[in-house]
Amino acid sequence: MPLHLLKLCVGAVSVEDLEEWIAESLAGKAARGEAVEQVHTTRMVPTRTAELLSGGSLYWVIKGEVACRQSLTGIRPFVDGDGIRRCHLVLDPTVHRVAPRPSRPFQGWRYHQAADAPPDLGAASAPVARPVELRRELRSLGLL
Repeated sequence: MPLHLLKLCVGAVSVEDLEEWIAESLAGKAARGEAVEQVHTTRMVPTRTAELLSGGSLYWVIKGEVACRQSLTGIRPFVDGDGIRRCHLVLDPTVHRVAPRPSRPFQGWRYHQAADAPPDLGAASAPVARPVELRRELRSLGLL
């Protein structure tokens, strides 16, 4: 059974914002002649690499809720110019929306068991019937 990572998506205000950032980043790499792949740099290196790369994903928490995921395609530890160990999480650039689930803030990333992962929203569900702000307000009132 695959293992997943859960991480805060700092700076993004919506899934669309994340998708735009990814597109801009990939276009910039292509223009500079670099390898066109999406990598996310972390300070810590996951120790359960085999489980993560056997179908695992990085689930993004945006504005207090697990909102989407990207498949993990590689994990590359490295040492930066200051001699600090870091890790590149190589991600499939396709963003999959998931059934929104509240999440409290935390630092770094967390392992996320497959049984605890929210299900993907189908293509027909992609445009959520309620705006994100309304859904959050209803959830805070205990109505969702």
